[in-house]
Parts: sequence; structure tokens; C-alpha cells
Amino acid sequence: MSDLPRRGLTPSEAPLEVLLLDIDAELSVWDDEGRLLSEEMFPVAELAYWLMHWLQTPDAWGRDFELDSMSADPGLIWIVRSEEGWHVGSSLEPGVRTSPVAWDLLVDEIKRFVHSVRAGVVALGIDPAFIPGPGDRFQHDRPRGE
Repeated sequence: MSDLPRRGLTPSEAPLEVLLLDIDAELSVWDDEGRLLSEEMFPVAELAYWLMHWLQTPDAWGRDFELDSMSADPGLIWIVRSEEGWHVGSSLEPGVRTSPVAWDLLVDEIKRFVHSVRAGVVALGIDPAFIPGPGDRFQHDRPRGE
């Protein structure tokens, strides 16, 4: 869903921060235990944008991620590395996090999420180019032996 018409803006007129904040949808985080988080009207475009920028950094595999949203407190979504793997959680559900997953699975799920967000942006009649795509070149591979 986009709030651009209420603002009197077309997608081509809207600044990046408006596109990132005004395109929202329901976000659910699941693992083997079931649904851990479900939030309506989540800024999915902003999350997709920052996740892809995180993956594009050469050392992403070694750094935690925290969504520092323009519309909420830091930690709205976070991804942290542990000895067992990577966990996803949110400040909306303190103390709750996913079971650990391998880096490659995490990257695949992020790519799938971003692809879905970009398809939703297209369905709104907006060019998704402002969100880096899963097919765009980025550094997500961890060094050998890690």
C-alpha cells in the first residue's frame, strides 16, 4: 500500500525517503516453531532497501544488521550472528528470535523477501529501481573456512 496519493505526489516526484516510508505491507517472520512476528503496515520498502545495502557491503557476513527506520526506534528488525548461526528478531517482540539459520539460507530468504517487495512496488505502478534487486551484484559470500 502506498500513501503517495494522500501526499499529492506521484512516484516520479517522491523523494527516496517518502518512497521508503510510504510503501508498507504486512510483515511476518516465521521459523520452524511458527510465526514469531506479524506486523501490519510495516515499512517493507525501507526494510528491503536497507537489507540489500547490508548485503552489498563486503563484510556483511560478519556484521549484525539492525533496521534504523526513519519511522521507528532502532531495532524494529534485527539480524544477529551467534555460534549456532543467524537469528532474526524485533524490538516489537523483545526476547523472541528465530532459531539459528546458516548464512546462505539467510541470504536466500532476504533475496526472496526483496523480490516480493519489488514485485509489490511494480504492482503499485512504481519503478522498483530505488530498491537494489536480488539479482544486482553484491558481496554476500563469506570467506572460505568461516
